[in-house]
Amino acid sequence: MSAPNAEVFDRLSALAAINDPAERARKTIAETFTGKPLGTVPVGSAEDVTVAFGKARAAQARWAARSAKDRAEVLERYRELVIEQREFLMDVIQAETGKARWAAQEEIMGLIFATRYFARVAPDLLDAHRVPGAFPVLNRASVRHQPKGVVGVIAPWNYPMLLSIGDSIPALLAGNAVVVKPDSQTPFSALASAELLYQAGLPRDLLAVVPGPGTVVGTAIVDSCDYLMFTGSSATGRTLAEQCGRRLIGFSAELGGKNPMIVTRGAKLDRAAKAAVRAAFSNAGQLCISIERLYVEKAVAAEFTEKFVAAVKAAKLGAAYDYSADIGSLISEAQLETVAKHVADATSKGAKVLAGGSARPDLGPLFFEPTVLADVTDEMECGRNETFGPLVSIYPVENVEQAIELANDTEYGLNASVWAQSKSAGERIAERLHAGTVCVDEGYAPAWGTTAAPMGGMGISGVGRRHGPDGLLKFTEPQTVVVTRFMNLDAPVVISQDKWQRLLMTLARSLRFLPGR
Repeated sequence: MSAPNAEVFDRLSALAAINDPAERARKTIAETFTGKPLGTVPVGSAEDVTVAFGKARAAQARWAARSAKDRAEVLERYRELVIEQREFLMDVIQAETGKARWAAQEEIMGLIFATRYFARVAPDLLDAHRVPGAFPVLNRASVRHQPKGVVGVIAPWNYPMLLSIGDSIPALLAGNAVVVKPDSQTPFSALASAELLYQAGLPRDLLAVVPGPGTVVGTAIVDSCDYLMFTGSSATGRTLAEQCGRRLIGFSAELGGKNPMIVTRGAKLDRAAKAAVRAAFSNAGQLCISIERLYVEKAVAAEFTEKFVAAVKAAKLGAAYDYSADIGSLISEAQLETVAKHVADATSKGAKVLAGGSARPDLGPLFFEPTVLADVTDEMECGRNETFGPLVSIYPVENVEQAIELANDTEYGLNASVWAQSKSAGERIAERLHAGTVCVDEGYAPAWGTTAAPMGGMGISGVGRRHGPDGLLKFTEPQTVVVTRFMNLDAPVVISQDKWQRLLMTLARSLRFLPGR
């Protein structure tokens, strides 16, 4: 098996929302496994973004006029196409990112789960619902949800399909149009998924994918959108939040993480060690919710470490468009340099390499071994900073209290994992962790896949939530409509203002006895 041929990427490139693409500079996208060219995409400009927003606003008015059920039917058709075309979509994801195929399927499953959830709940969530009026009988109140308008999505390269088109799904279901800037390294993943949306019946102008540099296309999107969805680093998130704040538009972001796993005495160590390999090294560790810190009670630390290191060493690192490899490639030279720098810095300051620690150019230009370090301290680059690569540090701790304290000793708060003697003990630990999601007896996937529950970060790990009702309703403006019946609040002509106001106060005091007051 190999990457799709050049004709496929030429077809996808033509879907980019670029004016006069033949006259534009083009960017070559390389196959991550080999460094060989896959195809080229036209480089977008601020003018392309302006044109895309103009078309999107016209299309959005027509789309919003359709019922939520009608919109959901389009997205259901898209979901079926994703299922039918999953092998092709995984090929594209792997070609651009270099991740192992099981991790590419994980991305496709996330897309399927999210689309299914939002398509099913959107009609009810968006339907107007009654709330108690100020005065019973006199007032009938309802809350409606109007779409924001045109949503901007700035997507990363690590999950380029799920975090571009996947984040567009709830925005579209809420009645918005969307303009997407995919990462410059992975435009084809977004374009391949967008192609299926168009095939499902989504109007072309309603969703525009504009490839191009963040300083140009990204800035233009922030300057034009009515709401921004961003996934990326905490540093970039701060900058975008400031820009959105100046425009007084809404902003949601999933940012970085330095995620902990806690393993206590009594935990099933074989299962925990095996699952920790997936939790730490999925997509070669290039995952915001992957594990980078392991806190293990000293009573079981030696045994767990032995099992974990053995599992890491047994994991197969390789380039394959099938399921024969456990761990794939890093995506870029910059990521490779970051991982190598963190390992070199840590070892120069006393850290011990228990597994891995080296680049593997024999496998491909961007491969790095899954690496486990011991004796890591805060003075080391990887001690408190996110590596975002195949590097995890293991720390023996005296007891659960110390594990919780160290796990929470970070600015981040995205995801955590707990392995304890019992499920209830794990849950009690989870409740004390400063993280947006916590998995008991797993690493991250069940929390991500539970699309009915909110997913996002605390601290510098994010603002807002994806998934759950909030993941849809954040793309709307709630509107309260109150109808006054029979009489308004002016004093009737037969009652003095003094008596009328006393009567209103008596009525207001009596409302405390009614439900919902």
